Amino acid sequence: MKVERGGNTPSPFISQPPSSSLVRGLGLREATALNMIDMVGIGPFVTMALVIDIMSGPQCIIAWVLGAFLALLDGMVWSELGAKWPEAGGSFVFLRKLYGEHGLGKLFSFLFIWQTIFQAPLVIASGSLGFAEHVEYLIPLSFLGRKVVSGALVVLLTMILYRRITTAGRISMIFWTVLLLTIGWILFAGATHFDSHLAFTYPANAWSLSPVFFIVLGQAMGKSVYSYLGYYNVCHLGSEIREPERNIPRSMFLSIGGIAVIYLGMQLSILGTLPWQSARHSDFVFSSFFEHIYGNSAADVGTVLILIIAAASLFSAMLGYSRIPYAAAKGGEFFKVFAKVHPTKQFPNVSLLVLGAFAFVFSVFFDRMSDVISAILAMRILIQFIGQTVGLILWHRDRKRTESLPYRMPFFPIPAILSILIWLFVFYFTGLKFIVGATTVIGIGVIVYFIWAKFRGEWPWRAEDPALVKY
Repeated sequence: MKVERGGNTPSPFISQPPSSSLVRGLGLREATALNMIDMVGIGPFVTMALVIDIMSGPQCIIAWVLGAFLALLDGMVWSELGAKWPEAGGSFVFLRKLYGEHGLGKLFSFLFIWQTIFQAPLVIASGSLGFAEHVEYLIPLSFLGRKVVSGALVVLLTMILYRRITTAGRISMIFWTVLLLTIGWILFAGATHFDSHLAFTYPANAWSLSPVFFIVLGQAMGKSVYSYLGYYNVCHLGSEIREPERNIPRSMFLSIGGIAVIYLGMQLSILGTLPWQSARHSDFVFSSFFEHIYGNSAADVGTVLILIIAAASLFSAMLGYSRIPYAAAKGGEFFKVFAKVHPTKQFPNVSLLVLGAFAFVFSVFFDRMSDVISAILAMRILIQFIGQTVGLILWHRDRKRTESLPYRMPFFPIPAILSILIWLFVFYFTGLKFIVGATTVIGIGVIVYFIWAKFRGEWPWRAEDPALVKY
């Protein structure tokens, strides 16, 4: 995987972003930190027990290996797109460019914003719910108390993010340090107390490649893949990344590789320390891990560190998602008020505040984190992941477009095709109600788009001059 070098002058490889009012204040270090803290968050601390429970044994490790493989394949797609079009908004920009800015790209980019309105607050809500669940290890909470904690976290993070991107970048480095120290402690504790008999004693027929095996593998991958999501967060901040043609691909591959090693180590630490039969039913599996090894006081400290990591992940996710409605509004594809930038701190303040408000509502009204995870995946797979991968394959048909790509996917299109197949596998096993829910949201979005386009006199109701179409 090769990334061509760039300099401090504007790169000849990339189109200059229209969102010139944002500041390119994030380097490779900050971009990687934001990706990694977004990826980790509360996800693995909750899903590792779920994955053990679904697969009923230590063979659950394969769900994490395949999740990393999918993230790597999809990361190649994001790297090619992010290096080519480093603008605020990520997939919103990519879908418009891939399918045509004056044609089908309008529909796809609208559908991405449409589903983001629902799934971005769900992502924040899932993290805040997991945060509140872990607070219960330290302090008993009533149902109302959990809602107060999850809602208050969203409000606090919105306040912290209400500042310049350079300040947000420095805060991300603090969070990243806490993340690395906590993970380092978990891996050290797991390695020094590892029992291979616990970790590698499998139940009968654990590796029997029957239809049931692939069913539970698909369900488990839904949880593991959720924990890997976030490797592309840097693409949403494309207009704020220095030397993006180099730093966007590098930050993603560093993040995916680093987090894959961490997750495998974390899962093995649990399997080699606690019997999987008890770990599968634990609501606080890593708190129980610390308690088993070091006692109650250490478990309390470990839980506090996990809570800080969860807050850090939401910090990174809210930062990235707030740029998506902003980018759409700047392009005239969403309400103009979202294009507003703070007059002195130069960040999309309206977009951030609205995202925070919706996330607050969702964090208060949703309760089951496992259902939220499945809903998030089902909504994102069709338009964002599969949609832009198919678009990239079609876009490559014109060789002239790909001559000056700053990053090229190796062995194209094999990684892209493989990622589509695996995404479809994961989508199928999210469950019927979530598949129906996701397709219903998309279907309603298509209807809304055609009504909106008719009112504005845009594609497909008005024919565009082919000469105006830009890719």
